[in-house]
Amino acid sequence: MFALHDHNEQQKAETLVAKLKEGQNIALVSDAGTPLINDPGYHLVRTCREAGIRVVPLPGPCAAITALSAAGLPSDRFCYEGFLPAKSKGRRDALKAIETEPRTLIFYESTHRLLDSLEDIVAVLGESRYVVLARELTKTWETIHGAPVGELLAWVKEDENRRKGEMVLIVEGHKAQEDDLPADALRTLALLQAELPLKKAAALAAENSRREEKCAV
Repeated sequence: MFALHDHNEQQKAETLVAKLKEGQNIALVSDAGTPLINDPGYHLVRTCREAGIRVVPLPGPCAAITALSAAGLPSDRFCYEGFLPAKSKGRRDALKAIETEPRTLIFYESTHRLLDSLEDIVAVLGESRYVVLARELTKTWETIHGAPVGELLAWVKEDENRRKGEMVLIVEGHKAQEDDLPADALRTLALLQAELPLKKAAALAAENSRREEKCAV
């Protein structure tokens, strides 16, 4: 038995494939849940498949799916995003990139970053975006609490026990409004913002979108 990590996986993959070709059987296991969900392993699986070696999956519990099933948010289409970046700027940049994603969003979060991440979600997605916090799933102190993220942040701050354990955040997808800019206009806005004040950039992006719609008609 040995540990497989991001830094040694590619190196070990060829060695393991050689052992498999010799007729040995190898099991890839994780500490808990289904292997490869936010864990290393896909390089090894791909190397095995490229070598014509059969890979047999044995599913286990998955916190992301368990939380989603109890969140009360759309589950027919969703995005699993793993952990948000450790620093605020990186988190906000990541959140801005998916700000208009209509699918339900799933994040893992650590105890010591939970408050900071919720504050960044408020700053980028707005305090009314509905978020479910699922912690310690299937354990004694399991908690599943949903609210507009501004209220959820206040609820978490009330009791430090609410930010202990293994965390999953389920974030409601963006709901399109009548005055929302189309995707192409949002990309134009992002480019204009680099050179112009936000108000002027938004006006130009909207005007450009209207002209394109007229041309299409």
